[in-house]
Amino acid sequence: MNGDPVGSAKAEEPQPKTGEPQPEEAAGSMGERRLRLAGWLFAIAAVLFAGTMLVVEVGPPSEAELREQAGLIGKKSLRIGVKYDTPGIARVDSTGEVSGFDIDIALLIAADLGFRPDQVEFLEIETEDRARMRAKNRQGEYVTVDLVVATFSVTPERRAEASVGFSTPYLHTEQSVVTLAGHPPISSLHQLRGKKVCTLGTSTSESELVKAGAEVTGMNRISECMEGLENGDYEAVSTDAAILAGFVAESDGKLAHFDIGLAETEMWAVNTGSNTALGTLVELALYRSYADPQDQRWEEAYKKHIGPLLKANPGIDVAGSEQPCVNEPDVRRWPWEYAVSTPPCQR
Repeated sequence: MNGDPVGSAKAEEPQPKTGEPQPEEAAGSMGERRLRLAGWLFAIAAVLFAGTMLVVEVGPPSEAELREQAGLIGKKSLRIGVKYDTPGIARVDSTGEVSGFDIDIALLIAADLGFRPDQVEFLEIETEDRARMRAKNRQGEYVTVDLVVATFSVTPERRAEASVGFSTPYLHTEQSVVTLAGHPPISSLHQLRGKKVCTLGTSTSESELVKAGAEVTGMNRISECMEGLENGDYEAVSTDAAILAGFVAESDGKLAHFDIGLAETEMWAVNTGSNTALGTLVELALYRSYADPQDQRWEEAYKKHIGPLLKANPGIDVAGSEQPCVNEPDVRRWPWEYAVSTPPCQR
């Protein structure tokens, strides 16, 4: 008999639930989602690429580009002109090692430029050579340095020189006067009128002394002035308080330090000469030190080298205890790079 028996149960194939996509439909839907996702990713990538190209073409240089422009790529050592005779600021010892506040600031900058301490060559530079960026090497020959970190005060006249490229100041101090102990108190440069006074030649202090009518002798080294003072060749020595404070601290009471109340602030800055790319990188190093609360290198240098001078020079405003404000330099950064935002400096 053909056909199924009467009453026999025929196995029924399961039917899909209402609204459930068929396998073909599910596969198609998945493919469509993938295509849409790929389209979105492509669009985002295109926007990012276009934005990147725009930044590259019209934005400021990156730190890597600045390093190349500054001539630092492949450079084995960094030459820095510093003083050798200023206790607390920059002085060489019997082993040839140089230490002091300026030295620590120089090492701070060098580290951010990519140089280890053993790759930094500190060369003695005299006051008159700071603008020319010439220092003496171990053979006594004059060579050009990459940076000058040598109590170099900012003035409009110096800024106008083609060979000078100042950074933002890294220390504030003021002019003061030192005499032998027992000298009558000095509160004004005019009290030195007609007196023999020594200072650093071509320094900002020299011009103020000349205006006051002092009989001025300018030396290339402040240590020469201090020797002349002790020998009786001069009645006083006058220059930045931060320069003189170390000598007073080491004099065992033989010297007296006087605040003369000048309104002008001496602002020490780094000179990078005509290398503008290097100048921007130095500015970036100082900005990081200023803006990042975790970066305490400036504060540690101040505490180590300037702190002891404050105790030995009571009543003298040796140097400001906070790093001078630094504006963020114009350097390209990626959005995901860490950066600390600070308000613009009030000049």
